Amino acid sequence: MRRDLPYILSGLALGVLLLGNSVLAPDAAPVHAVDVVLILAMAAALAVCRRYPVVALLVVTAAMLALHVRVHPGVSAAFPVLGAVYVAAWQGHRLTSVLASVVFLVGFLAHDIRVAPADRPAQLIAERTSLLLGWFVAANVAGLVARQRRAYLEQVEQRAIEAERTREEMALRRAGEERLRIARDLHDSLTHNISVIKVQAGIAVHLARKHGEEPPAALLAIQEASGAAMRELRGTLDVLRAPSDGDGVGLGRLGELAERTRAAGVPVQLTVTGRPRNLPAEVDQAGYRIVQEALTNVARHAGAATAQIHIEYAPAQLTVAVTDDGQATPARPVSPGVGLRGMRERVTGLGGTLHTAARDDGGFAVRATIPLDAPA
Repeated sequence: MRRDLPYILSGLALGVLLLGNSVLAPDAAPVHAVDVVLILAMAAALAVCRRYPVVALLVVTAAMLALHVRVHPGVSAAFPVLGAVYVAAWQGHRLTSVLASVVFLVGFLAHDIRVAPADRPAQLIAERTSLLLGWFVAANVAGLVARQRRAYLEQVEQRAIEAERTREEMALRRAGEERLRIARDLHDSLTHNISVIKVQAGIAVHLARKHGEEPPAALLAIQEASGAAMRELRGTLDVLRAPSDGDGVGLGRLGELAERTRAAGVPVQLTVTGRPRNLPAEVDQAGYRIVQEALTNVARHAGAATAQIHIEYAPAQLTVAVTDDGQATPARPVSPGVGLRGMRERVTGLGGTLHTAARDDGGFAVRATIPLDAPA
């Protein structure tokens, strides 16, 4: 309701302006109840033009043409139509806004020419024609520019979000690689040295007791401390070797992802062929992320579409496919964005291949094939 408030106030203000102009204009006809109804219909249509731009534009155009023919309030009858044309062009209904502009201009000027008195020069009608034509061209162009600007800002915002997510994933991966490197270094150096200390201390204690001597307290302390150090070091190595992706995503959670997507308004069908089994962590996470990104693109770009997810487990590879029946066609190829590039980098980093293209019968298809025995 708050977003509609400017349109409601604009409709009321223009209604008051038209009613006052119709009453005060010297060459206007008397205002009757039908004319007031036309003004109220215009105000109501402008109040909902954000949600129903096409219907509002048609109602406003018809009402203002009828008011102009009946009362002739002057160029003020064009103001509500200009606003509705701008909103329709801004919402992407370019053809409708252009047709409504042409219809109103033709009807407005045809009535002016038909009822023009003999003493009114043709120059005055020509000037009014030029003025209205300029206004309607400006309204259509302004609506298109506003739409392009909004699309550009949304694209910039989405790219920033994708870039931030990519940076976070790269940082997590690098942190995981660094932890594994530290774990290997600790295992290869520190673990070996502590093991040697523990073994040597144990041998010394055993020999002392074998000869009937009591081992020195310092030697027993070394043996005990080396054992405790080994246990703590093994625990530290287990922590360092923990997976870097702590959210536990994988193909086993595709059901939850599909339910969330359905709740967002996109019907999803999930099909699994082959025998599901434990996959390498990188492959399991990559398969989930590919499906997640593909469903995000369906919800954002495909319009009213149904998505199909197909997971195929083969002995040597995993195949992940996501298709939709949305708006994409081969005649209008999709420009690869950050999401598609991220999917390709993820798949090729695991030695796989990614195919993305518009379908011949409409919609878009994403198909990733990841080998299960290739090094990451």
